[in-house]
Amino acid sequence: MTPSAPAPRHRLRSILGGSAGNLVEWYDWYAYAVLASYLAPHYFPSNDASKDLNAWAVFAIGFFMRPIGGWLMGVYGDRRGRKAGLTLSVTLMCLGSLMIALTPSYAEIGGLATASLIVARLVQGLSLGGEYGASATYLSEMAGRRHRGFFSSFQYVTLISGQLVALVVLLILQAAMPEAALKEWGWRIPFAVGGVLALLVFWLRRRLAETESYANRDTAHKSSFGALFLQHPREAAVVMLLTAGGTLAFYAYTIYPIAFLKKTAGFSDAAATQVNAAALLVFMAIQPLAGALSDRIGRKPLMVGFGVLGVALTYPIFVALEGVRDGVTAFLLMTGALVVVTGYTSINAVVKAELFPAHIRTLGVALPYALANAIFGGTAPYVALWFKDAGWERGFYWYVTTMIGVSLATYLGMRDTARHSRILED
Repeated sequence: MTPSAPAPRHRLRSILGGSAGNLVEWYDWYAYAVLASYLAPHYFPSNDASKDLNAWAVFAIGFFMRPIGGWLMGVYGDRRGRKAGLTLSVTLMCLGSLMIALTPSYAEIGGLATASLIVARLVQGLSLGGEYGASATYLSEMAGRRHRGFFSSFQYVTLISGQLVALVVLLILQAAMPEAALKEWGWRIPFAVGGVLALLVFWLRRRLAETESYANRDTAHKSSFGALFLQHPREAAVVMLLTAGGTLAFYAYTIYPIAFLKKTAGFSDAAATQVNAAALLVFMAIQPLAGALSDRIGRKPLMVGFGVLGVALTYPIFVALEGVRDGVTAFLLMTGALVVVTGYTSINAVVKAELFPAHIRTLGVALPYALANAIFGGTAPYVALWFKDAGWERGFYWYVTTMIGVSLATYLGMRDTARHSRILED
């Protein structure tokens, strides 16, 4: 028996419940990024001059597990339900966080510490590969037609919130603990907190309602790797290409600036963290505004706006950040970059969901996105540091600009999914 559409009150509760779980997942994922410089000496030999670079390499390795997670858990979510996929993903994220929190250091167990860190990030990558597709699909399907852009934007609200909470936790620890204690053992606290929160989310997600689109899906067709790329090759390619520049810009504007402000502009750890947190707070607040705007004018104008401004302004913004010496100017420059990328972040989830039919939607959103994210997003900090070590830091600025240009060409050539949505066929 097909369930009726949820009442507005139940719809809102499901959206908020799905969003809260997404926040914890992304907090667990980004805790590694904001604490990379603290954990590096504990997982690599203390005399290794490249330990910071190695820590970011492990960050990138986690991204290469995300396509596998997108594939396996995308199929799982299409066949067993969006709720089942969300529950499984948070279970894996909990396991990865607790592994990082509890694993002894390199000085105690040698290479096993490094191996454990890599395994933990692979497990988290598997989790997040499934989380993106499951949450993007769940929020897009659960939202009503008139406000689909607005409600689906909360995926990035919670994504950014997870990153912001990770930064705030670090700021609290920096203020409350002696620097020596924080570097010695205090950095483990955020991972332990993330593991506990993930357990709470597991309970929450088991109580979510299933979507009407999943219940009404075409059960004669099955979700699979072959079905995606043989039956929907154009849509899969569009997801990869529209993601490439957007995800690279997102990580270049949000994750890398912490290291950039410290290594290039000379900011202290605390000052760089504070500037980044303030810019992310503004970034988070404007996502629903842009999502609501897309419900009125369409998705395409926002994506094209990001592409044009990203190509024009990425290089000048990074060059300006090189010479910045005060927090206010750094905040304004970072906020400007994040306003630009909002044209992508606020609506990319719903755009991808609107491209695919219900029976293969979770996989269609998750796998091509995860492939592009692994190639361009997760490698961004490593590539940036590689350019810097090679003596041509500005090469990274041109790399980001070029990939935004590739995505811009995709935006210009695609139909507006707000007016040609496959979700409307459900």
